[in-house]
Amino acid sequence: MIEGTGPGAADVCEQMSRAGQADAAQVGRAGGVAQWGGAGGPGGCAQQVPGPASLPCLAVSPCPVPAAPANAASGAVDDTPVQGPRVAVVGGGQLARMMQPAAIALGVPLRVLVEGSDVAAAQVVRDPVVGDFRVLDDLLATARGCAVVTFDHEHVPPEHLEALTAEGHACRPGPHALLLAQDKGVMRQRLAELEVPAPAHRLVSEPAAVADFAATAGTGWPLVLKTTRGGYDGKGVHLVDSSAAAEALLARHGTLLAEERVDFVRELSALVARSPSGQVAAYPVVESVQRDGVCAEVTAPAPGLAPDLAVRAQRLAMDLAAGLDVVGVLAVELFETRDGQVLVNELAMRPHNTGHWSIDGAVTSQFENHLRAVLDLPLGDPAPRARWTCMVNVLAGTVDRLYDGYPHVLARDPRARVHLYGKSVRPGRKVGHVTTYGDDLADVRQRARHAAAWFAGELPPEEG
Repeated sequence: MIEGTGPGAADVCEQMSRAGQADAAQVGRAGGVAQWGGAGGPGGCAQQVPGPASLPCLAVSPCPVPAAPANAASGAVDDTPVQGPRVAVVGGGQLARMMQPAAIALGVPLRVLVEGSDVAAAQVVRDPVVGDFRVLDDLLATARGCAVVTFDHEHVPPEHLEALTAEGHACRPGPHALLLAQDKGVMRQRLAELEVPAPAHRLVSEPAAVADFAATAGTGWPLVLKTTRGGYDGKGVHLVDSSAAAEALLARHGTLLAEERVDFVRELSALVARSPSGQVAAYPVVESVQRDGVCAEVTAPAPGLAPDLAVRAQRLAMDLAAGLDVVGVLAVELFETRDGQVLVNELAMRPHNTGHWSIDGAVTSQFENHLRAVLDLPLGDPAPRARWTCMVNVLAGTVDRLYDGYPHVLARDPRARVHLYGKSVRPGRKVGHVTTYGDDLADVRQRARHAAAWFAGELPPEEG
């Protein structure tokens, strides 16, 4: 339960549940526009308002428009005329790249710290700062003259985040929140303190400790060993079936996080955006499908998800955003278990792959709401535009020049939305995504899968 931020999550979610009990899709869509005002709002009173396609949805009494943030730190500022506050983004990957269209629409200039002049974000953002996020001086140079600092990834050293804050720069999310996304051991400890449902887990440093965990955790072998830092897209996650296998990993990595192997039905993601004023926008809970540990496909809303479980997942994400004081987008990756529960798998405190569907499929994309949130602007409506939206990642395959896929894909499906990231092709690498939407779930999925497979070179010409 969240205190001191207007109506509690329970009150909002109960209204969401009542609004959409008749149909799971309605719950997904009604739940996708759940918001509540923070302490800065005039009471934050939840009220029912007409939603898209006459579906019930919720909104809150309007939050006061906050003043534009002042530059957070003194120092030299470039002379480029701007209409809005400048946002510093640390990292030059596809997430920073996809923030740029939303920033252009808002009239908010970005300054990005990139690893090289040809990386994804550097291709589309003016005057990128080429540097190293592990070097404090490069971070300070990027933040100078900016209203707020936000992130394309979670890997900035915690001591540098503290130093930025000490220099007067507003980091959103802040150092204490971001540490939870950096260190899985710290995250699990904090979630346990908040009594958040999660897999059984333990930090282990010796094979005997792994064997003891296997004997006492309830599920035995095999179990999962994770590196506490640096893992993503399946990296740093190992399924082991013996103490000998664990010993080799411990010798290589030192302390690891042991987790029970969850017997889950599928993976879900609950994504929310939260502002410093406490306003929250909750997107529909989505289903994600992994391939070799990498997100391959996302469907919004999650098909066949029980209405009460959808509400429970959204409530969990909203409570976590407030309890961890996350500002910006928070993605809560979940396991849906066979006994009808949801368990927290991972957290990401930035725009997330499971929210890319929202660029074309929601009224307000996760990227725009992330920028609105870090600037403390009123959040946008996260409701879906269509009954079903499917996003399929383009995972690099045999095609070297992705552009050559456009003639076939765009001619075959003029409604498909293609996003390529400007990244070099390497087998299995995320180099883009395709989004489709409509009323027929099977058709929507087939269209997105076909387009993504064509870009990856997975289909022979006769299947075009």
